[in-house]
Amino acid sequence: MHELSIIQSIIDTVETEVTRKGGSYRVEAVVLQIGTLAGVETGSLEFLWPAAVQNTLLDGAECQIEIVPGTAVCSDCGTGFSMINYFDPCPNCRSHLINVQTGEELKIKTIELCAQPADVPATATN
Repeated sequence: MHELSIIQSIIDTVETEVTRKGGSYRVEAVVLQIGTLAGVETGSLEFLWPAAVQNTLLDGAECQIEIVPGTAVCSDCGTGFSMINYFDPCPNCRSHLINVQTGEELKIKTIELCAQPADVPATATN
């Protein structure tokens, strides 16, 4: 189950970024872009998220996933097409010489921070 190691990498990256920007703010949400060809089980990632981020800077942060569909261009005939699997042939000429354009993404698109320092409860009033 490599989704857990993916989440750990996300935690490390977000913590580094937040610390670099000044540090002590709560992370409200992390928006991920995950391609259909990336080999990530998004359901597993969403299921593991709450437990994996517990007691980290991302504790309580929402994980939002944007799915990026797979697309390719045929090297033989130039046809652009949608693809579900890496071995999908060109629908026009049936060639397997294709260049994948999208769908391999696995990246953090945005990190949404709360302007309130992490050590102050979100419901506190001054």
